[in-house]
Amino acid sequence: MEQTVILTENLTKRFGNFTAVDHISFEVHRGEIFGFLGANGAGKTTAMRMLCGLSRPSEGRGSVAGFDIARQPEQIKRNIGYMSQKFSLYEDLKVWENIRLFGGIYGLSERQIAEGTDRLLRTLDFEAERNTLVKSLPLGWKQKLAFSVAIFHAPKIVFLDEPTGGVDPSTRRQFWELIYDAAERGITVFVTTHYMDEAEYCNRVSIMVDGRIEALDSPRELKRRFQAESMDQVFTQLARRAKRSEG
Repeated sequence: MEQTVILTENLTKRFGNFTAVDHISFEVHRGEIFGFLGANGAGKTTAMRMLCGLSRPSEGRGSVAGFDIARQPEQIKRNIGYMSQKFSLYEDLKVWENIRLFGGIYGLSERQIAEGTDRLLRTLDFEAERNTLVKSLPLGWKQKLAFSVAIFHAPKIVFLDEPTGGVDPSTRRQFWELIYDAAERGITVFVTTHYMDEAEYCNRVSIMVDGRIEALDSPRELKRRFQAESMDQVFTQLARRAKRSEG
């Protein structure tokens, strides 16, 4: 039996008269790589903020890692990792200082942080960069470090908000190897991306249009259903249905 780690039922968010997220319902399973797609203004960022415990829903309900998103946002924050396109790292701190800082934020003990830092630097082959300022690292290295820091505390779920924006295809492929490795260890990966080739790497994909989920299935099944050769074609067909441009 697959373990459900994210569940939403009619989740809705309004800002005045504008409904950014309109009664969405879905579930995500343990160890799944779940792609959360939508054009700009579709509502995906607003939905992700609710799932991360950063914004209260206007209507409906949801749970993440077993905690209610409206009533238990602090517990959710302790049980998830998060990485945005902006990398979430402190550029003027050294590599080891960034790891230590985030370990402390996630509530790990001094011993856990020290042992985890050594292990992480070995895994990334970053031992020679321990005392390097983050701003001096190549973009791809920053990206790998940011993802590794986001899952440093072994969260049940990691939310990745367009994590590969602005990096070259080779670096993006290396980043996805880290994602696969995390999923194999049982970490659920919830990822937004505007690269449709990355959507092909997900176990399942949902596509939002105007605040609603218009399609949700495996990439293979979505391509079959929409008689498309690629996820890019699927996305284009659905995006054409959009009526709004705000949000």
